[in-house]
Amino acid sequence: MSSPDSNEANQPSDAEIAAQKEIILKQLLSSDARLRLNNIKMVKPETASLVENYLINMASQGQLKSQISDEQLKQILKSLQQPKREFKINRR
Repeated sequence: MSSPDSNEANQPSDAEIAAQKEIILKQLLSSDARLRLNNIKMVKPETASLVENYLINMASQGQLKSQISDEQLKQILKSLQQPKREFKINRR
């Protein structure tokens, strides 16, 4: 019979997961791209988290051959953005 505490000891903490993410992202992103992602994290944390998870998944599948540049990160961000709707108001 195991107690719930021993089960939690096997699970990494949120801080450990965040530290591992930072290490991986430091390897995947150029310094400019990392700076841009940190700026996005301050304004839109959910978007930054989405991009981080996307990059980590691509790296784990072996789809990234080199570091992601700032320009490549911009393209990834554009592809993740929802298209904005335009409204045209006709006045008579």
